[in-house]
Amino acid sequence: MKPIKILRSAWEGLMLNKIRSFLTTLGVIIGVASVIIMLAVSAGTEAAIAEQINALGANLIIVSPARGVPGAARTLLFDDAMAIGEQVVGITGISAEQAPPAQTIKANGTTLEEIAVIGTTAEFPQVRDYAVASGRYFDTSEDDRKAKVAVLGAGIASDLFGAIDPIGQVITVGTTKLTIIGVMETKGMVSDVDYDGRVYLPINLVFKKYMPSMNIGSDRVRTIYVKAENQEKIPSIINQITALLAERHDVEAEKPDFSVQTQQDIIATQEATTAAFRDLLAWVAAVSLVVGGIGIMNIMLVSVTERTREIGLRQALGARPSDVLLQFLLEAVILSLVGGLVGVAIGVGGAYLFGALGKMQTAIVPASIPLAFGAAAVVGIFFGYYPATQAAKLDPIVALRHE
Repeated sequence: MKPIKILRSAWEGLMLNKIRSFLTTLGVIIGVASVIIMLAVSAGTEAAIAEQINALGANLIIVSPARGVPGAARTLLFDDAMAIGEQVVGITGISAEQAPPAQTIKANGTTLEEIAVIGTTAEFPQVRDYAVASGRYFDTSEDDRKAKVAVLGAGIASDLFGAIDPIGQVITVGTTKLTIIGVMETKGMVSDVDYDGRVYLPINLVFKKYMPSMNIGSDRVRTIYVKAENQEKIPSIINQITALLAERHDVEAEKPDFSVQTQQDIIATQEATTAAFRDLLAWVAAVSLVVGGIGIMNIMLVSVTERTREIGLRQALGARPSDVLLQFLLEAVILSLVGGLVGVAIGVGGAYLFGALGKMQTAIVPASIPLAFGAAAVVGIFFGYYPATQAAKLDPIVALRHE
């Protein structure tokens, strides 16, 4: 038989029971759609993580106490940050940060509990790419003399003063009265940190007023952010910082009590974490496709049994076993491909809707479309081959006697 006739016969065979054919494709549709949506969710998650980390500032190098090293949390000093700024070549700015316990803030008849207070140096807005929306940030001289000034996050300013201009107003942070000199631009949540819900103070003021009673001391910092001139100079800067701090801390450079990371290091760590999540999603989608393939094989076996007399009649009229095999194999492949096409449409549409209506970002992975569609075709061939061979093996005379 000509291939076109075999294809027509396969299509006619499927149309004999449209509802059953449609229900058979559902497993493939769900499997293909799952592959596309789940990979889109995984890719979107990775993209969101990268965006949040890059939002911390461009060309950043992050220095912090090493985790898991006894006493390391006490080793990163404010003087270390000053030494980096003075001796390391290729940087455009440096910002040391320390966070005392959350404080109670009072102003304008309003009291806010458990508010994050961050002590920073004057270059914080430049290093962290975080602009001041109104007023100004404190300068180096104000930091050095421990001036009682504060810069509010946009959310705190709104909560305390509403539509009133907060510049020049006085707030009480803990037990200390401070004058507001600026309000930061709206930044929102970045890596689970609400930048709009924080109060920014000169770090030396934080050391004096909010750190003396803490066990870790009054001149320790939790993080030093270093801004490189460009990406190309980052490896050299990391080497300089490592050598400098190892000498200052009297430790071996190979076994430091501090860590030096870039944004790309953090992104790579996060991607390694999401890779396991992506693999899990891929296995779930694969199981859906296998279930769909089993459904196709089951229906095709039923179809062979129901159409035994038809198969015998075709063979009696000259159809070869290979023609019968190809016809039933094509029926299985058509079911899979139709299910694959519908699944691709649902998967792409579902990924867009999931991203638009849900809180989780999604990003369509172009390679997932041919991958899912190809997997559907393979499922059709693999699970359709056995029923097709069973049909081709039928004896014409036995098949014609079948009722």
